[in-house]
Amino acid sequence: MDTGEFWNVVEEARRQTGDPSDSEAVAERAVALLAERPAGEIVAAQQVLWDLLAMSYRNPLWAAAYVINGGCSDDGFDYFRGWLLLQGQQVYERVVAEPDALAELAVVRDAAEEGFEMECESALGLAWDAYLRATGEELPQDSFTIRYPDLEPAWDFDDTGETERRLPRLSALYAE
Repeated sequence: MDTGEFWNVVEEARRQTGDPSDSEAVAERAVALLAERPAGEIVAAQQVLWDLLAMSYRNPLWAAAYVINGGCSDDGFDYFRGWLLLQGQQVYERVVAEPDALAELAVVRDAAEEGFEMECESALGLAWDAYLRATGEELPQDSFTIRYPDLEPAWDFDDTGETERRLPRLSALYAE
């Protein structure tokens, strides 16, 4: 499985889910779709997933998650990026390139109004859960590697002025 096939699974899961804004439902559907594939493809999907998570491991995106979720730990950032993956390739690529573009998404605007957090821990286990469902066994431990890049210099995400300068649309959306 390559990156394009992985995105096809995510898009198909979003299409088959009654509410694509329900990331848990999209994750469950993606697991079911992956579980229908040969075990080798499921194993390969795990590497693609972690490669995509690594590509989104960036301080500006972390700051956006911090604004949206009212704070963001290391684990919280993983769960946020899991949620982001389930928004599909187009949204993922746009937001990784320009995190402030999150303010354009209806689901984020709704979350700002309702006070919901954007995260999906179960997205991190798509291939793991699919492999278990398909084979009855755990994903082999040596089947993937996680290579996070060094983070670029960060700023204090609690520095409202700096965050407003770097993420003006999100800051305005989440202004108290």
